[in-house]
Amino acid sequence: MIRIFIDSDACPVKDEVYRVAGRYSLHVYVVSNRMIAVPPSPLIERVVVEAGADVADDWIAERVQDRDIVITSDIPLAARCIEKGALVLEPKGRRLDSDAIGMALATRNLMTDLRAAGVITSGSSAFGKADRSRFLSELDTLVVKTRKLPPHKPTQIIR
Repeated sequence: MIRIFIDSDACPVKDEVYRVAGRYSLHVYVVSNRMIAVPPSPLIERVVVEAGADVADDWIAERVQDRDIVITSDIPLAARCIEKGALVLEPKGRRLDSDAIGMALATRNLMTDLRAAGVITSGSSAFGKADRSRFLSELDTLVVKTRKLPPHKPTQIIR
């Protein structure tokens, strides 16, 4: 059974996840280090972890399994989940897989080093309606494709 994990502290697409999960009767874990509102549903479980660096990430990475879907913009968390066979989708609708995660990690590390050296870098573009629509479409497609896979097929074949 596919489950969805949301790294939710700064996730702008929680409502879209709830909608898709409801359509396919998928269990959703909304993980954060503070209390946030979630709709009343037996399919949606709010998980509040202790405050601290990477505590929510660790909770997700320790529990995620093959074919689970993780919604995050946290690149190191995405890499940990991909290693376990999970499927990762960023809130703007970009799919991170074993082919894309290396470049994403390298870019993240480069930008961190530039900022530490005092170089002024531009942030990511603002989240907009097109991003929300792309995310909703990608999540729905990912769920449909994952549900069709036979149990023995690796998740890396989903493109």
